[in-house]
Amino acid sequence: MHLLVALDDSEPGWAALEFACTEHTEDEITVLHVVDPTESGYGAAAHLGPDALLDHQRDAAEELLATAEDRAADYGCSIAPATVVGQPADAVVDYAATHAVDRIVVGSHGRTGFSRVLLGSVAERIVRQAPVPVTIVR
Repeated sequence: MHLLVALDDSEPGWAALEFACTEHTEDEITVLHVVDPTESGYGAAAHLGPDALLDHQRDAAEELLATAEDRAADYGCSIAPATVVGQPADAVVDYAATHAVDRIVVGSHGRTGFSRVLLGSVAERIVRQAPVPVTIVR
């Protein structure tokens, strides 16, 4: 089985990785981080412009995925890291559709009510659009 773990730098994202590594130790696991070019750029890199900001986001993605490889190794699990640029939910679904993924594992922040309406839910969009089963970890 080929699992795709959608990873952002959040507790639910790390919980999704832990779930995949502990429940699917013998399966192929790809950990995907989506660099969202529309994400607001505040902080030290924001003043550099969109190209430099995207480069900064890609560098941060590499660091995140290196940490994911280390954490996976702590569980005796190996992963294949991957990074794509796009809108998170769409990019995860597209990746799954084009890379023979059998299941998507994603963390959920568990937002409800008005905050969910305002912010949307990446996990919910993935569930609605995914061509394969999705496991949501909280």
